[in-house]
Amino acid sequence: MTRLTRAEQQRRTHEHLLEAGRQVFLRRGFLAATVEEIAADAGYTRGAVYKHFGGKEGLWLAIIEATAEGHLSELKKSLAVATDRDDVIAALAPVDVVDKDAARWSAAAAEVLAATAQQPETAALVAAVQRRHDDEVVSLLVEHARRLHLEPAMPLHEAVVMLGALGIGLALRQAVAPSADPAAILAHVLDSVFPPEAT
Repeated sequence: MTRLTRAEQQRRTHEHLLEAGRQVFLRRGFLAATVEEIAADAGYTRGAVYKHFGGKEGLWLAIIEATAEGHLSELKKSLAVATDRDDVIAALAPVDVVDKDAARWSAAAAEVLAATAQQPETAALVAAVQRRHDDEVVSLLVEHARRLHLEPAMPLHEAVVMLGALGIGLALRQAVAPSADPAAILAHVLDSVFPPEAT
């Protein structure tokens, strides 16, 4: 077995803590999760969490940044092969909004937003991650809407904010009161954002 370099060990620790953090936040929510529990799940001491992320808030930020990067990568791939309006709409449909993990993640995200509202520095960091992600999504949509000659019914920066809020809201609603068909609601909204060409 090859011995890992210090940099490789650090990267592995970082990845293990990210995954453990994600699982603990899904299981317990942001507020109930503790640094000790996250560290134990990853097989480290709490000092590792503080060393790599500065604490629970820093770990959350790292997880949402990694999630945003993954989302953007998938969206780029889907939009690159889109040939029409329906392909763009399919690319924008997020992970299954009735997925239990999506609902729990949205609940944890709501806790973070409520908790950080009283912490301006942390709130600014969360907002910056969201803003960067939104800006990149808008940029992708502008590029592919032009390429495919699509005319959105509203400014794309507003559409991206609306779709993000709707996705979180639908996932939260499914967590507490599953009733309506969130996928159908989302499809209807996306259809409104990118209306079919008038014939």
